[in-house]
Amino acid sequence: MGTLYVVPTPIGNLEDITLRALRTLKEADLIAAEDTRVTRKLLARYEIGAPLTSFHAHSGRGKLEELAERLRDCDIALVSDAGTPTINDPGQELIAAAADMGFEVVALPGASAVTTALAASGIRADGFVYVGFLPRRQAERLGLLRGLATESRALVAFESPHRVERALKDIREALGDRRIAVCREMTKMHEEIFRGLVSEAIEYFAAPRGEFTLVMEGAGSGRETTAADTAELLKRMKERGASARDAVKMASEASGRSRRELYAEWLSLDR
Repeated sequence: MGTLYVVPTPIGNLEDITLRALRTLKEADLIAAEDTRVTRKLLARYEIGAPLTSFHAHSGRGKLEELAERLRDCDIALVSDAGTPTINDPGQELIAAAADMGFEVVALPGASAVTTALAASGIRADGFVYVGFLPRRQAERLGLLRGLATESRALVAFESPHRVERALKDIREALGDRRIAVCREMTKMHEEIFRGLVSEAIEYFAAPRGEFTLVMEGAGSGRETTAADTAELLKRMKERGASARDAVKMASEASGRSRRELYAEWLSLDR
């Protein structure tokens, strides 16, 4: 009787794979991949010659049953395009079928965009809520976010580059101008992590590219905005070429201080 191995793969940098994962892929009788074209690059990099087959969201019931049947006499390694299988991919169906049929399922620890983004975010994450990709439609997206407005744990979501600007605006509308970490192209050559308020992120990512993971501060979990925080916010806005009106408005919303007082502070930055 075979074993189904759940094998995490790198989310960008091909060096981010464990020795155990490499050994498992080399010893597997068959590798079931979300996209064989993506997985072939990883296998070629490490000279792994195990047979490869596809298993994705459109594989159908027939392919699921075929793989489950193969487990009767061979070991299968399940991989996704990137990260840990079953996190936003169809792998959970195969895992559930294998477990129901009495086959052993062994999950290996490894790369995950969720935990990597949380670790780098600087946002308190004693607990967190993972919401996957935000809904495509604005009404559904706002509905989801408003339902999480009082959630005290950090929120983690994925978003595509062509929707991230709209998503950030909806986050501000539904959750308020709270702290956020916007992680772009993690572990890749052009990795970038933006930390600040949602309103700052909206302005910063005017022409976004790449894959995004958003880490949002939980409700009521942040420390109060201090005078030093406000001064730093104004300074960053001025360095980015923001207008006095926009910078003062943003700082007022974040701190609760009057715009007149903050405008005077803005003018003092030139002295």
